[in-house]
Amino acid sequence: MLAVFDKSVAKSPDALNAPDHSLVVSALKNGFLANHFASVHPGSVIVNLGSSGIMAYSLEKQNPLLPRLFAVVDDIFCMFQGHIENFALLKQQYGLNKAANEGIIVIEAYRTLRDRGPYPPDQVVRDIQGKFAFILYDSSSKATFIATDADGSVPFIWGTDAEGHLVLADDVETVKKGCGKSFAPFPKGCFFTSSGGLRSFEHPLNVLKPVPRVDSSGQVCGATFSVDVETKKESTGMKKVGSAANWSANY
Repeated sequence: MLAVFDKSVAKSPDALNAPDHSLVVSALKNGFLANHFASVHPGSVIVNLGSSGIMAYSLEKQNPLLPRLFAVVDDIFCMFQGHIENFALLKQQYGLNKAANEGIIVIEAYRTLRDRGPYPPDQVVRDIQGKFAFILYDSSSKATFIATDADGSVPFIWGTDAEGHLVLADDVETVKKGCGKSFAPFPKGCFFTSSGGLRSFEHPLNVLKPVPRVDSSGQVCGATFSVDVETKKESTGMKKVGSAANWSANY
């Protein structure tokens, strides 16, 4: 799976930028990275999000234990890879029918949050038990919701291109094609939102500290993020907002 989001939709962390920009390109210009993905994965599906970016997925070369899924509900797009262990419980919790899959569960969890849900986003992600990574885009509010499980069980890479757009994929070579050395594994146990940036759902009150990542040749290659146990941020409780607004614009 692949997603490239315009920096106006999802601003990539500054720490992902590597000093060496020689291999970095514009991932969105002329459909560069989408075309590359399609050439590597014949039969793949590319979803054009207009000025917000692109999403792409392919069903070939899947790990049967970590399958890929794609779901769309009311202009909310979700790519999911992996599996949810408490699938039946969450399906019942969100009142979903038997045909619902993991992608639908993530969309419904997001919609519950967006529409004045009583729980903070970190708790909602923490309640999803299993091995997973997902990328969600809400076209109505131009908001993203991205996460991976606490163990980082699914290969999931993110990076930043020459124009500061956010690139995410389950294949490191795809990310490197658009980001050069400005990439890193997506931090395990974390989630990212358009307005709130990167946060830990295991330690939501602690600040995440970027740590420069060095490759085998000794060059700085993006950054990893670790929980700063000494530094805490303000409470991340859900703000109550008017019916015309949603949590994603206030978190």
